[in-house]
Amino acid sequence: MNKIKVAVLFGGVSSEHDVSVVSATAVLNNIPREKYDVLMIGITKDGRWLEYNGDIADIASMKWENEPARTAVISPDRSHHGLLLMDGSSVEVCPIDVCFPVLHGKNGEDGTIQGLFQLAGIPFVGCDMLSSANCMDKALTHTVLEAAGIPMAKWHCVTMSDMEHFEELAAEMEAQLGYPMFVKPANAGSSVGVSKAKNREQLKEACFVALKEDRKAIVEEFIDGREVENAVLGNENPVASTVCGEITPLVEFYTYEAKYQDASTELHLPAKISDELNEEIRRTAEKAYRAIGCEGLSRVDFFVKRDGSGIILNEINTLPGFTSISMYPKLREASGESYPVLLDRLMTLAMERK
Repeated sequence: MNKIKVAVLFGGVSSEHDVSVVSATAVLNNIPREKYDVLMIGITKDGRWLEYNGDIADIASMKWENEPARTAVISPDRSHHGLLLMDGSSVEVCPIDVCFPVLHGKNGEDGTIQGLFQLAGIPFVGCDMLSSANCMDKALTHTVLEAAGIPMAKWHCVTMSDMEHFEELAAEMEAQLGYPMFVKPANAGSSVGVSKAKNREQLKEACFVALKEDRKAIVEEFIDGREVENAVLGNENPVASTVCGEITPLVEFYTYEAKYQDASTELHLPAKISDELNEEIRRTAEKAYRAIGCEGLSRVDFFVKRDGSGIILNEINTLPGFTSISMYPKLREASGESYPVLLDRLMTLAMERK
């Protein structure tokens, strides 16, 4: 039987480039090689696409960029159904069966590369262009999910032009949201550019920090809650992981560094919640996944209010971390799917969708 040709993309022009290479290392080490023929495509921080044929262990350390490599591009010409590998005047057409974009953040899970795959007619792991974009943009996530009846935090959208009349804007947000507030870029992942504001001076600074990352900032009310996550898998009939996971930050809030670069968080799997609450979160995660049009996979993050008054959906991550400590593969493993089985299922779902 011929093997399935999969192109695994890693790196990318994103603030989460360094996380991507660690995720990709784990993915590449766990793809069932008896079934899949793997082509590795690295994307540098300055946007060069390169075919990589070296040691997987050199990806996370960035040594891969120093290897001799052909330029690689996805061809939008559907007759190619794959990549063009270029070395000087030589061009090789390399057909592929499925792409696995192990890319986080902008230019990876925001709909841009998904649109390229769709133009090329190539099956790919994860959500399509529209749902990826809607989940990446926190303002659109709020708009779509609130319309679907999903409980979310109160919020306000801020642009740079709004900052010209900040005092008036701040008074409006103080009345609507109260302090403390969380300020986030509308389009950035993994807590990049996120700040907690406890007064008007901090709020102004936090808005400018967020607006350095994106043209829109989202200001949300503070939710006193525990952070609980669920891993959803599937296309038209998504299934939430049987258990949820809980994150306990040992710092004031769950920063980018806490997620990936230090030991300032504790992970509890399963989450320390009742069976009834676990089931409520599972059903809400599946409802949100369908409402915003997700396919393939997503990690759906919630706050469980400490006063017992309910749950709040925080965000949907359409290409969550796949590192050895990442919650998504751990949750699916707790639901009975080993890492290699999960990867096979994701690529099968991608090809079934086409």
